[in-house]
Amino acid sequence: MVKLGRRRKTIDPMDRRSCCENTAPFLPKKERHLMDTQFDYIIVGAGSAGAVLANRLSANASVKVCLIEAGPADKTPMISVPLGVMLLTKSKRHNWAHISSAQSGLGFREVKIPRGKVLGGSSAINGMIYIRGHRRDYDDWALNGCVGWDYKSVLPYFLRSEGNTNGELSEEYHGQNGELSVSDLQTPNRIDDDFVTSAGKLQIRPCHDMNAPEPEGVGIYQVTQKGGKRHSTAAAFLRPIEGRKNLHIVTEVKVEELTIRNKRAVGVVCRYKDGTRKTIHARGEVILSAGAIGSPDLLLRSGIGPAKQLSKTDSEIVLDLPGVGENLHDHVDAMVINRSRSITPYGISFRAIPRLIGDVANWVLFNRGMLSSNMVEAGGFVKTNSDIDRPDIQFHLIPGLKSPRGRMFEYGHGVSLHTCVLQPKSRGSVRRTRREGPPEIDLGLLNDDADLECLMKGVRMARKILAQEPLTTHGLSEIHPGEKVQSDEELTDFLRANARTVYHPVGSCAMGVGQDAVVDPQLKVRGIENLRVVDASIMPSIVSGNTNAPTIMIAEKASDMILEDRRAA
Repeated sequence: MVKLGRRRKTIDPMDRRSCCENTAPFLPKKERHLMDTQFDYIIVGAGSAGAVLANRLSANASVKVCLIEAGPADKTPMISVPLGVMLLTKSKRHNWAHISSAQSGLGFREVKIPRGKVLGGSSAINGMIYIRGHRRDYDDWALNGCVGWDYKSVLPYFLRSEGNTNGELSEEYHGQNGELSVSDLQTPNRIDDDFVTSAGKLQIRPCHDMNAPEPEGVGIYQVTQKGGKRHSTAAAFLRPIEGRKNLHIVTEVKVEELTIRNKRAVGVVCRYKDGTRKTIHARGEVILSAGAIGSPDLLLRSGIGPAKQLSKTDSEIVLDLPGVGENLHDHVDAMVINRSRSITPYGISFRAIPRLIGDVANWVLFNRGMLSSNMVEAGGFVKTNSDIDRPDIQFHLIPGLKSPRGRMFEYGHGVSLHTCVLQPKSRGSVRRTRREGPPEIDLGLLNDDADLECLMKGVRMARKILAQEPLTTHGLSEIHPGEKVQSDEELTDFLRANARTVYHPVGSCAMGVGQDAVVDPQLKVRGIENLRVVDASIMPSIVSGNTNAPTIMIAEKASDMILEDRRAA
């Protein structure tokens, strides 16, 4: 029996086997002590990848699986109510709340890096957009030695997990029977259609399927929602299997290091809330699914990484693996914000009070209205140069007034348009300069001038879209960066002072065949037996779009490879 719930102080967390669905929070059930700490597979991290792995591996009743999550169960209504995304990125209970080092490309500013610390991981706190990326993203992986990771090979794994509710989309490129609910927004704001029409005035075509093999154009995004509520990987892949006796899920337990013997992973050392430590043993494999920050950091804390770096922390060097923590990169993002005289966009104002009351009632009764919004409702993919082989800019439209000052809310209404660079050249790292404390995270944002040039072109295009009808009929006036910022020099200063991550870190345990690769195309850590990394950190280069769906795909493909190895043993 898999059980979930926050443990009481008198009970060892390993005694509670549990899982959670954010659309219907888990209730504590009768507890029983877990005496056995031997498992076939130990999965570290119950996020976008870990939840999928736990589901697929435990489908074999003869396999015993332990899924370990550092955060709590996803019981808070902020997770199930889509609009709660505005609060979740600031919730330290459900968020690792990483902070970058001073970014040289951003005027030495520090940047916030929210990552999910809860069952479902970042799929429980993200913007819920379901995007796969461009065909060439995956074909490039294969061309660089990652055999089996081309688009044709990975497409079946996208289809396996997808349960798309829009029957008008092509069955060749969409699954209808997968665990993860992918749907159209319940009640998109009218601003979304106006955005698409305004973009059309600039010859930017509509895109009716953002997950076609080569998406280009603008439209309204599909989201990972079920019945208007967020559908995280915990809800999709863990809740339906809570009765499996061979799956043990523990929450609020931090894995501090791996146990390595003779270059072989044999377990993990955990620390519980009361400070006690316990070793969980793996008969088969240890699988790291702790994300692009957590997975490389755990390797470094276990003595696996660049020897020169590890020697400075007085750590025992288990394996000199130079690529660990390197190649970290993300979609760099900047935003154009317009205030609106119209109250059509979401917002808080005296004139909007009747609608706000109606939206609350609409949610309570039908799970519709503003509270069902993911707040990044529309957007799309565009080229800043007609000669390139795929779009290099992605837009995310917020039909509301985003605060340029970092506040949760601003009084009034508006339209905010994010612009991000899809194939950034800048690179950063996850490093450890001391044994204890958080890692040093350098996203490397705008370190390469090519990214700055691309972002500048994208922001200029965003401004042009916002200046077209019918968006202009809402009485828009730009407040960020503001009409005074026009020249290349002024816009450069603005971007370095305001650009940030769009929350898609990848690449820090890169897959490949060269000496810089951390994992091979089977996702096995080079030089260590029975150890794999399965999450966004294995991407050798970032995909052209949001990273949650590709991370789920990675876990689907990895589960097949893991089980195939078990059958061959």
